[in-house]
Amino acid sequence: MRLIGLAGWSGAGKTTLMTRLIPELAARGVSVSTLKHAHHAFDIDRPGKDSYEHRSAGARQVLVASANRWALMTELRGAPEPKLADLLRRLDKVDLVIVEGFKRDAHPKLEVHRSANGKPWIHPEDPFVAAIAADVAPPNAVLPWAHLDDIGAIAGLVLDKATPLEAFLAKD
Repeated sequence: MRLIGLAGWSGAGKTTLMTRLIPELAARGVSVSTLKHAHHAFDIDRPGKDSYEHRSAGARQVLVASANRWALMTELRGAPEPKLADLLRRLDKVDLVIVEGFKRDAHPKLEVHRSANGKPWIHPEDPFVAAIAADVAPPNAVLPWAHLDDIGAIAGLVLDKATPLEAFLAKD
């Protein structure tokens, strides 16, 4: 398994890039899993659903399963938020794991930058940015980069810059 993250400001297009990148990688024969950091108040469940009622009643874990998928929800109930490494260890083996979020963690990242946002570049301050996908050429670019619309080139950067997951986990 190999690992790379997408790092960028809100509105830079990380999720859009992810949804375009996954099919490109799959077409190249690369199996992909993703890990997305969410806001503290996120919920995949809804009031009125049995699983929601189970959690509301106090269940620590609720596993929902069907013929098509299964999902395990774990309530932290005051426990600390899991570390990236702990969450990565829970994933089944695939060729590549792409992380969205966890931008402060020390893993290789592809910076996603959109000039219209008016936000600063991340790579000058983050030594773990290994490549860039942007709608404009990065100033004083020393890192490899590709235009946001060139999914083939971005897939190449991702495959080139992803590092073995074991190396990241060993640092934890």
